[in-house]
This record gives sequence, structure tokens and C-alpha cells, in this order.
Amino acid sequence: METTVLPPDPEPGGKTLFPSAEFVPNRDCFRSRFYPGISQALWNDWKWQMANRITTPEKIGQILSLAPEERDALEGSVRLPMAITPYYAGLIDPDDPGQGIRRSVIPTIMEVEKSAGEEADPLHEDLSSPVPGIVHRYPDRVLFLTTGMCASYCRYCTRSRMVTDGHCPIGERVWNGAIDYIAAHPEIRDVLVSGGDPLTLSDEKLQWLLTRLRRIRHVEILRIGTKVPAVLPQRITPRLVSILKRFHPLYLSIHFIHPDELTPDCAQACARLADGGIPLGSQTVLLKGINDDVPVMKELMHRLLQARVRPYYLYQCDPIPGSAHFRTSVARGLEIIGGLRGYTSGYAVPTYVIDAPGGGGKVPLMADSIVEHGNGSIRIRNYEGKVFTYPEPVQEG
Repeated sequence: METTVLPPDPEPGGKTLFPSAEFVPNRDCFRSRFYPGISQALWNDWKWQMANRITTPEKIGQILSLAPEERDALEGSVRLPMAITPYYAGLIDPDDPGQGIRRSVIPTIMEVEKSAGEEADPLHEDLSSPVPGIVHRYPDRVLFLTTGMCASYCRYCTRSRMVTDGHCPIGERVWNGAIDYIAAHPEIRDVLVSGGDPLTLSDEKLQWLLTRLRRIRHVEILRIGTKVPAVLPQRITPRLVSILKRFHPLYLSIHFIHPDELTPDCAQACARLADGGIPLGSQTVLLKGINDDVPVMKELMHRLLQARVRPYYLYQCDPIPGSAHFRTSVARGLEIIGGLRGYTSGYAVPTYVIDAPGGGGKVPLMADSIVEHGNGSIRIRNYEGKVFTYPEPVQEG
């Protein structure tokens, strides 16, 4: 009887690392140069990563060759605190201020330039907040803001006001009030736990929160919004996964912006979550000069699918103050979606949305595919621009 020899398991997320990037980071070299004496075990401790986030111009200046626009922002008045995990800093090209992930976390002086239509709370979340920590905009679901803390601060963050103003909803008093509100409203069947980043909470606090929410009988679905797998994959420990899997159905929405974030460490974190039975979706913000390019976006979506993360939303960047240099035109976003749809797997095409300023909620955007409608048929345009006719059924009565 022949013995079947199975090939070795592939590394999570595929075989290649940064296949299109000129700068290829070396974690061990970075650690030995900038964190001498730190063991690999300590480097992989998420609490050490959080405690040693880079927050000062002096420290980031040791790691990067700062461009004038970065130096001016760091040495002058900056709206948002800077915070970058050592892990994520190791992915940044020290010599290229135009690198996508570098632009996403290193402030520039352009952030102080406020443009027309920009607001600190463009989505009017505060006006849709019946109690601290809750945003109740849609009929059957709520956003539960559990913390203002993030592992790394994104420069285009729609909730930057929570960080700068210091009114972060955190602590059992606020949590209890928010949970009481959810319990008192039986129409709420879906709770999105977000912030800040809830995965920066300790295992004990996170378990306490999820336990309290799961006790509410009308809450059917729990979701967590996070960027931790991208910026702090060390946080996704076996113990964390064992806690999260107790609260099914539980979903994770992960924020990714660029293929450079899909490292083997990140892919391993996603694999642990997926192996725990937790469905993973991605939420990507369309950012000018970072991912507003069809090949870059396609690579990101492909690599997310390899990591078992389903592309979910592509967001038009919210108009927070100082965000004009990040925001593309909507026409560009539609071009990118057009460059994906039909040219790659349907699973790899996210829904392009604007979260409507003023509290209107998410509005899907798509190219005009209906050419003509009437006389018992509909004429539609496909991804190649060709027009086809679909016969509609005869309506009786």
C-alpha cells in the first residue's frame, strides 16, 4: 500500500513578502539596531509593544530620515498625537516619505490646513449618541465606543477628536450605561464594538464587556472593529482567540490600507482568528497616493483573501480637518472599483461607500451600469463597456 506524502503546510498569507515593494523590512535587523537587548520573546509581547509605542519626535527621528514636511509637523503644532508600535515602525521605509504606510502614521504639516466642508465630527456621531459610548444611527444596530486608545494612530482617523479632546469613553461607569441602553432597546440586534481599538483592552476587560453584551437576549450579533492585526499582530494570542470564540456569532472587521501590512506576522494573526471560527472582513479607506491605484488595490484585496479576510468596504475618506491631502475624487474611487469588477474574483471587490457627512449613514457608490430601462427589458453595461439586454417578466394585473 502506497503512503501519500503531503506537502508541508504553506505559510499563512502565501509565500511572498512585499512582492511589489522596493523596501523589504528585516524585523531582526530593525530590532537589533533600534531595540538592542530586547529579546524576541519580549518583542513578541503585545504589552511590551504597547508600552513602547513611538510617540516622540526624538524617537521617530532616530528611525527615519524625516522630510521637511514631517519635521515641521512633529516640531510644531500637531492636531493628533503620534503613536506607532515598534513592530509597525519596522515596516516603514526610513528613506521614503512617500511610502504608503509611512504617510498613514507619520504626521505632516498638511494636516493643519483645514479645507471647506471639513469638520471634527463629520458624521455627526455625537448628535446620534443617546448616552456616552453609544452611537445609534441605524434602526437595529449600534456602535459601542469602548475606548479612545489605539495601538497606532492613523493620520486620517474619523474619530481623531476622541484622541485630541481626551473625552474617550472608557471605564465601567460609561460601559454600564451603554450596556443598559442596549438592554433597554429590544430593536438592537447587532452591536459593533469599536473605539479607538477594543483589542487594546486587556483580556479581562474585553471578556467582561463581551459577556455582558452576550447576556442581552435580543443581541444576535457581536462585531469588533480593529486595526490590531495590521499594526500589533502580537496581540492575537491563542488566549485571546479562546476568549473571542466563546461569543459566537462574533465577527471581526479589520482595517487594512496597503499590501505592505500583510506580513507573515499579520497573516498568522488572521489565521489564528479564522481557525477560531471568527469570520474576518476588511475595511479599507481610499487614500490619495497610498492606495488610489488599481494594481495596489488589487494586490491588497488578493492578499487579504489569501489571509482569509473577505474585502468588505472601501470607504471614501471622511472629511476631518486637515484631510484634503488624503482624499481622492469619487470619480477616482469609481475607476478603481471598475478596475476590479470583472477583472478579478467577486470576493475581491469591496463595496465602495461614502459615510454621508451629517449622519446620513453609508451610501454605496457604483458606476452607472443601467443604460436603459423600460418596454419589458433592461439594457445593462458590463465591465468591458459592452451593452446587453435582459428581458423582464411580464407584470400581471
